[in-house]
Amino acid sequence: MASDPQNRLLLENYYLPGDLRQQIDSFIDHYNHRRYHESLQNFTPVGVYFGRGESILKQRERIKRKTIENRRLLYHKSAA
Repeated sequence: MASDPQNRLLLENYYLPGDLRQQIDSFIDHYNHRRYHESLQNFTPVGVYFGRGESILKQRERIKRKTIENRRLLYHKSAA
């Protein structure tokens, strides 16, 4: 998949060492801070490293409950 940061890193040409370094840093940031890993229960490596798993799960549960509540409200409004 060409939009994957790892594939972008491999497919592009870099003419200056600084350009390559910038792309590597960008990939590392994406991989560790933004990309969820299935093997880590869909946490980022940084979240696991700093022990944020429990707070992330609580936040996800709050979002899920709020989403279900909003869907119920919309359903009841449309059914009325």
